[in-house]
Amino acid sequence: MATVSKSSAPAGDYTDQALYYDPANAFDFRWPPVPRRQFLAEREQAFASAAPTGVVALDASDALETPYPATTPSLLAHYLGLRAGERFATRQRASGEVYFVMQGAGQSRNGADSIDWHQGDLFCFPGGQETIHEAGDDDAIVFCVSDQPLVMFQDLRPAPRGESLIETVHWPAAEIDKRLDTVYARPDSKEEAGRAVLFSSRALAPARNILPTMVAAINTLDPGKDQRAHRHNGVAITLALEGEGVYSLIEGERVDWVAGAAQITPAAQLHSHHNRGTKRMRSLVIQDEGLHYYTRTPGFSWD
Repeated sequence: MATVSKSSAPAGDYTDQALYYDPANAFDFRWPPVPRRQFLAEREQAFASAAPTGVVALDASDALETPYPATTPSLLAHYLGLRAGERFATRQRASGEVYFVMQGAGQSRNGADSIDWHQGDLFCFPGGQETIHEAGDDDAIVFCVSDQPLVMFQDLRPAPRGESLIETVHWPAAEIDKRLDTVYARPDSKEEAGRAVLFSSRALAPARNILPTMVAAINTLDPGKDQRAHRHNGVAITLALEGEGVYSLIEGERVDWVAGAAQITPAAQLHSHHNRGTKRMRSLVIQDEGLHYYTRTPGFSWD
């Protein structure tokens, strides 16, 4: 067992805040493991016909033992439900916030920046500022992911307006589909981890990340196909957009997809996706792999 000793220096001496540890194994850290989890109750709450305008968080802080909401140790996801014609304001203590429109149309404003969005669009804003979302003539559901837990863990504050590395960016659904058509035209390859399109911006080039520590992609899989099993050091949030007849295997455990629901694949666990439905699988995948790309520790392997 590790022993801890605390300095007894006089008050006012900076050494009085020092702690010392001498464990036999310094890699025996205190945080609990990230659980495999499928957020079905949150999905039902967000898609309920009588659901009021507001946020439904995918909060796993009970399992992660964090004092702040978190879906994974570094990512926080939530559904934002907007009734027709209603608006809702959000503010996240994050470097940036990424949104995917699951249904409906509307507008979001962050400072002087405004985006008119429709189903299938992806967009992002710098974090730390108020964002006002407003639905159009029909109800809307928007899925949002930010790096708020990572910022909270470090007790940081987002950059002031105009000083953030993150820019407002809009990736329209029509352009996403056009890029996917190019992916579908590629010949099959055993080295292909997925038929996907990743999203980034000029501000973050040459990195392929959507936020400095976050990677976002639309991933697909044709009917009857199997994704090759693999693992990586980034935790993944997978939002099933079209998931009929689709399931995942995570370290041998089968997880059947539910359209509109998100699931967690913990870091370094062997996983694969399998499509036994009649439609092409489609999912939004958000990972904290950008952090591992930067530290040169992606940990990708086929076994």
